[in-house]
Amino acid sequence: MVQFTRKKIDSLTLGERMKKIRDEKRLSLADVSKSTKIQTKYLQYFEEGEYMKLPADVYVKGFLRSYALYMGLSETNLIKQFEREKGIHKNIKKIVEDEKSGKPINFSIFVISPKMIVVGALTLLALGSFVYLYLQVNNFVSTPRLVIIKPTDGTAADGSSTHVVGLAEKDALVTINDQPVLVNEKGEFSEDVGLKDGLNVISVKAKNKFNKETTQAVSVSANLQPTEAQASQSDQNQQAGNVDQQNSPINAEVYVSPGSTWLSVEADGNLVYSGVLLPQSVQKFQAKEKISVSSGNGSETFVKINGKDLGQLTAGSAPAKDIIFNASGKVLSK
Repeated sequence: MVQFTRKKIDSLTLGERMKKIRDEKRLSLADVSKSTKIQTKYLQYFEEGEYMKLPADVYVKGFLRSYALYMGLSETNLIKQFEREKGIHKNIKKIVEDEKSGKPINFSIFVISPKMIVVGALTLLALGSFVYLYLQVNNFVSTPRLVIIKPTDGTAADGSSTHVVGLAEKDALVTINDQPVLVNEKGEFSEDVGLKDGLNVISVKAKNKFNKETTQAVSVSANLQPTEAQASQSDQNQQAGNVDQQNSPINAEVYVSPGSTWLSVEADGNLVYSGVLLPQSVQKFQAKEKISVSSGNGSETFVKINGKDLGQLTAGSAPAKDIIFNASGKVLSK
């Protein structure tokens, strides 16, 4: 008698799989968000399968790389499963929309002559041309829309960075402190901006295709005085003979080439940047003791410390996590 072996087929979706792994490790969404620098709402969208609420794919791939690195998974498998399921979601949505758009045809006794069709077409053409010209002229003479949602002017920040969120025209070029940021199809943008001790002025600019520019600025104050524990650690380092290194400031410049790459930077243990860094844009950071850099692609991420070009963050194209630099530019072991 022939015996058959039963084999269980894993039919979990990407979201179910991510939730199962998180539950098995007894981690909350906040725990995963803190370790991967992925916002909690995006992790929830992944687990609930709401892919259409996620940002552009370049962000999503960066999120999945960071998630795979943290959970010890294959980033290639996660990205492939996401692309496959997102395609299925799009096809299902299209079918539903096509079914909803079907309407019964009502015939009328009113007879449309060829002359009426020609007159109607010419009228619509003239009206469309007028509307198009009006919009173009209005765009040419008006400045682009720019709204800073947060932080509000005069805000006091708790840490060494603040999250800037705003709205602009979807085709506008937006910069924060002269560094370009991504704007999605809805005109939304968000970016983490590092702060120095005292008063910080954050300048946000939006420029449209007619080179019309709108500028807004908000003031944010930050108190970055060292805590008692940090002061105690500093004293211990000085007693150990590390006075010169402690007193030497660290000025770091980080840029990516040739493509955009997810990036996270910590200065003296405080998160000062987390997001997708665009090509040709440079992020500058300052620290007293150390700077830690994590990247979605180590070979496309380049670092300068105190004017010294250290080249690639890592030799391979795999994600690089917590690469630490001191004032001399030497890579330290964590």
